[in-house]
Amino acid sequence: MSINDIPPINATLNGLATVLLSLGFFFIKSGNRAAHRKCMISAVTVSAVFLVGYVSHKILVKGMHTPFGGEGIISTFYYTMLISHIILAIAIAYLVPRTFLLAIKGDYDRHRAWARWTFPIWYYVSVTGVLVYFFIYQWWPAGA
Repeated sequence: MSINDIPPINATLNGLATVLLSLGFFFIKSGNRAAHRKCMISAVTVSAVFLVGYVSHKILVKGMHTPFGGEGIISTFYYTMLISHIILAIAIAYLVPRTFLLAIKGDYDRHRAWARWTFPIWYYVSVTGVLVYFFIYQWWPAGA
């Protein structure tokens, strides 16, 4: 495994988190708390592994960012998405553990209230995380 393998692994983890979040949402809406719980624990675990991989990659590349090779309107779209992704990812670092802790404590009313905000933000961050990968490594790599 090399340093270049980390970004696609991270994108895969983000994609898996998106699938788990979708399933967790489906299960809670259909009243299946046990399946919801399993999906959400898995989503938290996958997201935590992603975070370790992301931070490790940033350390290994000494903080250098990967340039975006797109131009024009696609560049504007990409940077708008990237900025919103970063800001909301920072928020998720607090929202997910807080929402998760409320569920662990059995405070389901407050958990549900927090989840109404946490879920769509976390979902957006997961989806845009995959898109950021494709934008900078697959679709518009710099120098390609």
